[in-house]
Amino acid sequence: MAAVTRTRLRLGALLWLLTLQFFVVETVVQAQYELAYSRVDDVISLLGSSASSGQTLMNASFVAQGVLIVAGLVLLRPALPGRGGQVATAMLTAAAVGVVVVGLFPLGDDDTAHRFGAFLYLLGSGIGLIGTAYAVRPRSEALGTVLALLGLFTTAMTVFYLAGVTGYLGEGGTERAAAYPLPLGLVIAGIGLLVVVDRPVSEAATGRRALREQARAERIRRARERDEALEAAAARAAATGRPDADPDAPPAQDDASATDDFDPDDPWATPRRRRDT
Repeated sequence: MAAVTRTRLRLGALLWLLTLQFFVVETVVQAQYELAYSRVDDVISLLGSSASSGQTLMNASFVAQGVLIVAGLVLLRPALPGRGGQVATAMLTAAAVGVVVVGLFPLGDDDTAHRFGAFLYLLGSGIGLIGTAYAVRPRSEALGTVLALLGLFTTAMTVFYLAGVTGYLGEGGTERAAAYPLPLGLVIAGIGLLVVVDRPVSEAATGRRALREQARAERIRRARERDEALEAAAARAAATGRPDADPDAPPAQDDASATDDFDPDDPWATPRRRRDT
């Protein structure tokens, strides 16, 4: 995170903060909607259809949302290291592309493209937030946990929405439960990065990495010892001419030593007793 300047962080956080414009525009367009509109029963895309007098404003908000997500991501990308940052970059970009497609192809004009864009946005939202959570977690457990919970909630609601399991939330309510967490999560992430940017990596995260490296080194050591034991066993088998010999078995006595201790007068006597007599 040290490579990210404060100015760049502030600008990136500001762009993600501006994604809240979606909620403002949605409320304004809903107020202009001539027919009865319910956030529980009606989907968001209906506000951008030809049935809405605020169609142009709503679709412009969709496109602006995608631009804000990508622009903020470009500025904040160096602050999202590791595989979590890679996942966040890919999936948040997918979400941004999806919401732009939703705005360019309104519901009723090209439903196939529109629904694909909505699917891309919802899918990218949940996984993108989870990736962001793992990227910031080494410096803030609290921030990472909040983003991970938002990502899991978004993913679960997306599954319910796509499966048609809406329940009391209704179709519109379930869609909003899946769509709303992304801008909220981006705002939390942007502001949170401003706070934790100079914070060192937590000892817990360092300890986890150390434990993983230690376990890996132990597995390598055991594998090496096993290979050496097998090589030694093979060498002993080759030297004795008994390839099936058990390397851990005690050496067998030869026939001469076995017969020296035999006493025909007392065949049940132990070797010690026979020596004493």
